[in-house]
Amino acid sequence: MDGTETRQRRPEELVLPHTLSPGRLSAASEDGPLSVSDVVVLKPPGSELSRETALSIGLQVIVPFLFAGLGLSGAGVLLNYFQHWPVFVEVKDLLTLVPPLVGLKGNLEMTLASRLSTAANTGQIDDPQEQHRVISSNLALIQVQATVVGLLAAVAALLLGAVSREQLDIAKVELLCASSIITAFLAAFALGMLMVCIVIGARKFGVNPDNIATPIAASLGDLITLSILAFVSSFFYKHRENRYLTPLVCIGFMALIPMWVLIAKQNPPIMKILKFGWFPIILAMVISSFGGLILNKTISKQQYQGMAIFTPIICEINSISARVLLFLVVPGHLIFFYIIYLVEGHLVPNSKIFVVFYLLASLIQVTILLYLAEVMVRLTWHQALDPDNHCIPYLTGLGDLLGTGLLTLCFLINWFLRSEAGLDGISEAASVPP
Repeated sequence: MDGTETRQRRPEELVLPHTLSPGRLSAASEDGPLSVSDVVVLKPPGSELSRETALSIGLQVIVPFLFAGLGLSGAGVLLNYFQHWPVFVEVKDLLTLVPPLVGLKGNLEMTLASRLSTAANTGQIDDPQEQHRVISSNLALIQVQATVVGLLAAVAALLLGAVSREQLDIAKVELLCASSIITAFLAAFALGMLMVCIVIGARKFGVNPDNIATPIAASLGDLITLSILAFVSSFFYKHRENRYLTPLVCIGFMALIPMWVLIAKQNPPIMKILKFGWFPIILAMVISSFGGLILNKTISKQQYQGMAIFTPIICEINSISARVLLFLVVPGHLIFFYIIYLVEGHLVPNSKIFVVFYLLASLIQVTILLYLAEVMVRLTWHQALDPDNHCIPYLTGLGDLLGTGLLTLCFLINWFLRSEAGLDGISEAASVPP
């Protein structure tokens, strides 16, 4: 390229958010001197009045929020059902896998939705050719991340479980790794395609996809991920005599990574995420794994009976929206609590004390997450990093850990208070599993 020539940069070549400081001016343009078209002036959050009011956001969020709650309630019922399957009884570490694999929805699909929403709002996907390039590279990116993080989640679950075990069963290790990789891969593909359809559809109907993509992903993500994990792990458990099946599956899916990398290469900003965006999602996976460990150690104990049903709701529903969420937490959780009571009443603690502590835990969790979201977005913006790729994974992992921990505390306090009041026997009689 001639030294006196400048070029108009395509919007997708700009990594958002991007700020230029005097020290970065020399590196801002790799192909020549800066022109007016090379410089994109981005203002930090709050620098100008947003066109969206809290009311408009609320109207867009409330229906998907309720839809998400129904989906998460169904996921809780499924988790309570799946925990009694032979594979979950024999391979306890599968329960440790549940929060990190479900959390991939936040680490991968929701960051994908945020990137695609940014692309849609800046007009990058209006052109069909550019739309295909942006979408294909983003989908390839999450397939690489899902495969690698799925394997690492299995390793983390094994390491956390090894603390309480004297020996390691190789067959169970292989089953856990294969189940985790396939679950992460298939769930990422299904939810990724769903996010693409939502963002494109929202763009055509003039709705901000940021306000609807996350709740819809939450509503279906847990159901899809839990179902895939249960059926895939059960399949491998039934064919555990075939010692070559699970290793070949792991090797086969890992061998697909170079193909996804080649597809992602067509979009330079995506390649930058592929090279440098691993730390947030891996750390979030590790944080979620500790939440999984709590779930694994408590779910089968009598005083925590019914905890499986509430875990998806308290972990996920409080990570969904933004400014309007505090107004939705209490009525939303009351609605979902009542739905769960109608479906699985014999497993729901029939105590007003539990309801009060459950709502209090939800408010504490969402307040902490909203505060951390505000701080983290401003810090990442100040460091010229993309909040879409750095904040969402951390908040998802922390949401899983806080939700599982606070929910465990609610069940423990309820059991302790009812025991002190001499009502524990009544509660146990009402909580016998089917």
